[in-house]
Formats: sequence, C-alpha cells, structure tokens
Amino acid sequence: MDLSNPDGRGKLKITRMTINEESTSFDFEGKVEGYGSPFLTHECFPNAQDRTRGKLVGEGRTFLEDGTRISTPHMGTFRRDQSNTHVYFTDACSNGAVNFVILDVDILTKEVDLKFWEVRPGD
Repeated sequence: MDLSNPDGRGKLKITRMTINEESTSFDFEGKVEGYGSPFLTHECFPNAQDRTRGKLVGEGRTFLEDGTRISTPHMGTFRRDQSNTHVYFTDACSNGAVNFVILDVDILTKEVDLKFWEVRPGD
C-alpha cells in the first residue's frame, strides 16, 4: 500500500466533543471523496500509563447523492501531540469496501484532514 498516494481525501469538522474520566467522544461531519457527506462518531480510550495514545471505537454513516446509504464500524488507535490528534483505523463499509483511514485532528481549530486507502486483496 502506497501511503504517499491516498485513494481519497476529505475535510471534516468536530461538531461535538465530550470528555469524561475514562474516554473522550467526538462527532465529525464534512465531505469525503466518493463518500458524500459522512457523519462519524468515535470514542477514544487512552492507555492508563500513557494518556497520549490509546484505542478507539466508532462508526460512520453517509448518504450518497443517489440516496445510497453506507455505514461502517471503526476500530483503531490514536496518538495525541499537544492539541493535535492522529487517528488510524480500518472500516468495513456496507458497500463492500474496506479502507485504512488516517484522520489528522486539530482540537483547537476543530478541523480534520482525512485520507483513506482502499484495502484490496493482493495489495
């Protein structure tokens, strides 16, 4: 897989952030090439010994312009550096696609850059 050449890109915004003792939850929305205007929700669980990294679970849903609905679970990891968080996950879209996704999240501006690579057999 050539990580210098993503299959698609997108721009999202943080629309909600909820903090509690055990996790932080985020909602995102925006535009993604080939996936319309998705809505994502993630819950991040930091490692007990190093709260700058951990695991995440979530899901995404979108409607394409032709009305097709696509949904997917998300499972992955994150690492935080100051106010920037880098999120890495795979999905399993209801349209049959499986993607490796990277989100670069700026907590201060609420802006999110998304890149994805479709995982294809034999790659």
